[in-house]
Amino acid sequence: MSKIEISIEGMTCGHCAMTVTNELATLEGVSNVQVDHAAGKATVESEGVSEDQLSAAIEEAGYQATGFASVNG
Repeated sequence: MSKIEISIEGMTCGHCAMTVTNELATLEGVSNVQVDHAAGKATVESEGVSEDQLSAAIEEAGYQATGFASVNG
């Protein structure tokens, strides 16, 4: 299981965060999603999900992934 933090451009409210959360949660292999619209970040726990898949899901929600970082712990 890996944990990754994604920087996301364009989120301005709780509804934005919910839209991104719902889109990421539909990906097979994603077990947990936490989105903070104020910080412009999402933390995703997954197994076997690529950055390209995560980025595509965020774009499908109407936003842009601008960076990925592995999270230890």
